[in-house]
Amino acid sequence: MAAVSQIRELLAEMLLEVDQEERYSHLVLRETLEKYQFLPKQDRAFITRVFEGTIENRIRIDYWINGISSVGVDRMKPMIREIIRIGVYQIVYMDSVPDSAACNEAVKLTQKKGFYNLKGFVNGVLRNISRQKERLPLPSKEFPRDYLSVRYSMPEWLVRRWLASYGKETTEAMLEAFLKERPTTVRCRQFCTDQKETEAMLRDQGVTVEPAPWLPYARNIFGFNYIPALYAFREGRIQVQDVSSMLVGELAAPKPGDRVLDMCAAPGGKSLHVADMLKGTGYVEARDLTEYKVGLIEENIERSGVINVVAKRQDATIPDRKSVNAFDIVLADLPCSGLGVIGKKTDIKYRITPDRIRELVQLQKQILHNAADYVKPGGLLIYSTCTICEEENEENVQWFLAHYPFTAESLEEYLPGELKNEDTGQGCIQLLPGIHGVDGFFIARMRRNQE
Repeated sequence: MAAVSQIRELLAEMLLEVDQEERYSHLVLRETLEKYQFLPKQDRAFITRVFEGTIENRIRIDYWINGISSVGVDRMKPMIREIIRIGVYQIVYMDSVPDSAACNEAVKLTQKKGFYNLKGFVNGVLRNISRQKERLPLPSKEFPRDYLSVRYSMPEWLVRRWLASYGKETTEAMLEAFLKERPTTVRCRQFCTDQKETEAMLRDQGVTVEPAPWLPYARNIFGFNYIPALYAFREGRIQVQDVSSMLVGELAAPKPGDRVLDMCAAPGGKSLHVADMLKGTGYVEARDLTEYKVGLIEENIERSGVINVVAKRQDATIPDRKSVNAFDIVLADLPCSGLGVIGKKTDIKYRITPDRIRELVQLQKQILHNAADYVKPGGLLIYSTCTICEEENEENVQWFLAHYPFTAESLEEYLPGELKNEDTGQGCIQLLPGIHGVDGFFIARMRRNQE
């Protein structure tokens, strides 16, 4: 096992990269685990849990620190702030780490980093947290915005807007779902493969396979270490994809021979799903902005062995004259705030701002303007995002229908009965974590008018 102090030091430096350098947490974690792949499995698991847990619970942790410390979190030296956060997370959330060890290691790291005069301060804060950990306070439930923000570590402005849109009960269910561990969901390929055989292959490698909600070919899988090591994955029989994303293909409902454009396709899950539904017919063009993203699509195409999908590099904001009136179906799953997948990408909630949402809305409108031209008269546009934000979702659809020759179409023919509501009859659906058992996701179906 690596030296305990080295692990804590590495964690503090990782958190500084996220907090000070504004790097994405999943990239920092991935790069660290790759760099230190020689570490024992238990050390890698410890790094992952403390790193992700400290970020996920940061607002709550900071609330407790501020209630005890004579110096507010925002006024602390960055390294000291991360050392204390790591210590608090271990004390409150990890029974496997003795409180004394969490405190002592934090003090040692403080000294190692040259902050000799702050050893007593760090020790005092963490010892106080340890003494009070069974009764650490939260804001009063009489103030739902403050309580929910701290209880579930969600920025107040997001809690406020969700309370206004969905009410307290639904908002709290969403926030609770973000903090729960989710299984890996996969789509089992249907064309040219047998789903029972696919599931048998997974179980033969010790994988637990359970039904996912809503769709018969969706499965939740548990009990594996590395998905590329699974034979079913390597043979293209399964694709990692949330059920909410699979519903895009269901609502597109392609017919044999259709030409389909996926404008922002990486890593290619929706493109491959539609190709599977086309059963080897038609043509699917999967585009994205960079060579790296196109490479991800190509990897999945090759692994899956599909013959009716082509990956191309194309900036979706730049009009493509060759694509005008060229496609029966256009999938516009656009860059968005990502508020529906906070449970998988925790630091989204700290990065996104109202100003950034306004910028994204303009980008979405720019891409939708181009998408409108690519749909044949009588063809279909599927607009989707992985967010929970009216400006990016319902308001964008209203704007689009008011400015382009498209008509919203009911989704009810294509959805399981439990998902139907008054909005689905009007052509759109907002899926919510904690309510629908899937990622937060929005989908709208719009038909181009015959000219």
